[in-house]
Amino acid sequence: MNMSNPMIESTEIPEINYESVKRKQRIRTFAKGMLFLLPSLLLFGVFLFYPLFKTLYLSFFLTNARGETTVFVGLQNYLGMFASPIFHQSMKSTFLFVLYTVPTTIIIALFLAVLANEKLKGIGFFRTIFTSTMGISVAAASVFWLYLFHPSIGFINGILEMIGMESIGWLTDPKWALIAVAVTTIWMNLGFTFLVLLGGLQSIDSYLYESADIDGASYFYKLRRITIPMLSPTLFFVITVTIINAFQTFGQIDILTQGGPQNTTNLIVYSIYREAFTNYQFGTASAQAIVLFVIILIMTIIQFKLGERKVHYQ
Repeated sequence: MNMSNPMIESTEIPEINYESVKRKQRIRTFAKGMLFLLPSLLLFGVFLFYPLFKTLYLSFFLTNARGETTVFVGLQNYLGMFASPIFHQSMKSTFLFVLYTVPTTIIIALFLAVLANEKLKGIGFFRTIFTSTMGISVAAASVFWLYLFHPSIGFINGILEMIGMESIGWLTDPKWALIAVAVTTIWMNLGFTFLVLLGGLQSIDSYLYESADIDGASYFYKLRRITIPMLSPTLFFVITVTIINAFQTFGQIDILTQGGPQNTTNLIVYSIYREAFTNYQFGTASAQAIVLFVIILIMTIIQFKLGERKVHYQ
């Protein structure tokens, strides 16, 4: 006689596919992440990736005055550009400009930041003065220096004449024009560089200096062994940003010299602008823009490869 209860049935627990569950979780997580990134991706796509690929595309074509492609020329725009003496002068002036502005800006800003970091009475006033150039636009600053460099009524030439020296054509003499633009750029960039370096100095723990004072360390020893190493991450950031900004200088060139005299201040960004919107050679301008992109990319990679080795994060 079968005594088994028909109400009791054997049930099997279904086997859970953990790999499938994990895969679905990863897909959901990825989808959520992409939704959060979507606004940024759209902005980057419209204002960064599309212009980059469009510029690369135009660099292989001749264009009409409206920027429409007409004839495919391949690498001819690049070959003609590298054979042009004007482009050679533009590259030379650009690298000289970077050499003039980047080290000088950082050294002066670091000196001012070290001074402003001292706990002195009224130091807040000087901090405000040192950062005041941040509130001045490129156009206003360029007009200000345009009057300072004026050959007849300029303040700088007035000082030179008072001490018995001849006046200088700061913006008309090929020997001085690039230096004059570099001085203007250094003055304009001091405020931002000073503020970043001052923030880096104030983030250094004071106990390091207190320990050094107990050991009888001198001021310059503390500056060399504590301040500079602990400030190295900020210096690394400032150097990288300043180099990139120097390669992209345009506004003060357009207002002060328009690339002259004799193309000595025709930096590569202004050369791109002139080729595109004065000569209507959008293909050549695009080729120069791609070369500028590659130069900045290489300089940034070199900076990360060599400069980051000397950065101390602790």
